[in-house]
Amino acid sequence: MPLKAKICGVSTPEAIQLALAGGAGWLGFMFFPKSPRNLEPEAAERLARAVRGGPAKIVAVMVDPSDAEAERIAQILKPDLVQLHGRETPARARELGVRMGVGVIKAVPISAAADLDAARAYETVVEHLMFEAKPPIDAVLPGGSGRTMDWGLLSGRRFERPWFLAGGLDPWNVTEAASLSGAPLVDVSSGVERGPGLKDPALITAFLDAVRRA
Repeated sequence: MPLKAKICGVSTPEAIQLALAGGAGWLGFMFFPKSPRNLEPEAAERLARAVRGGPAKIVAVMVDPSDAEAERIAQILKPDLVQLHGRETPARARELGVRMGVGVIKAVPISAAADLDAARAYETVVEHLMFEAKPPIDAVLPGGSGRTMDWGLLSGRRFERPWFLAGGLDPWNVTEAASLSGAPLVDVSSGVERGPGLKDPALITAFLDAVRRA
């Protein structure tokens, strides 16, 4: 199976066009005020028009959303998936997916093998898992920090759902990361930026080129 990629935190038409041209399978729109990639739902909906109806999936990225927030995003953006980056339990992840009428990607921060074992509780309620480096205790953001993990922790592991490798990936390390971890899917945000929230066209293209060659 060829490696596939998600570009997260897109916020401009140019970034979206390049991601689509490069074969990205998912595009993530961020809804978290503390993130430099945060968007208003109406702005995300306008951007997502270029994606809708094509092969790439529209992903709403949220952190411990309230019912009202989830319903508003579902109504305005009409995403294909919601990506949950907070402390959502398996029951809450399932509830949000049902409430929004979409599949769920659950991000699970890991630093040890035990974290992978804990992730199995989500397998029956999500469409995809996502594994990323566990952030520092005092971190403001749950992800998008550019921190990498020990990719070998995932080597040889099998899960009931397709899973993304995330955290610190860029055009220069994504091939090695996918090889060492066995990841079928990869996710990138800060690794294709020239500054916080500023996607770099050349880096998007280089990342997706590397994914195709992996």
